[in-house]
Amino acid sequence: IRLVESGGGLVQAGGSLRLSCKTSGTILSYFSSTTMAWYRQAPGKERELVASIIGGSPPSYIDSVKGRFTISRDNRKRSGDLQMNGLLPEDTGVYYCTLGERYWGQGTQVTVSS
Repeated sequence: IRLVESGGGLVQAGGSLRLSCKTSGTILSYFSSTTMAWYRQAPGKERELVASIIGGSPPSYIDSVKGRFTISRDNRKRSGDLQMNGLLPEDTGVYYCTLGERYWGQGTQVTVSS
């Protein structure tokens, strides 16, 4: 199973980015029943969970991104997105997509300038 993130970049504070996570090598029944999540790691800090989603339950977010970020998934396409609005400099980091915290992407860099 392979995960590939895209959509990162450099943006000014207050701007928006949409990250995408495309998977391959997974069957629909496994993908649809497994939590998809986004983590981020800022320089010098530990990796932290940003948002997670699984079918049948409301998405979960860390407090600092609530109301600004929206996680979604498309089981048919076996993919997921993270819409990030109102970005802040403290949102800067490498963002990783994970499936069940077992499979991880290589990460995509998000840099928010003040």
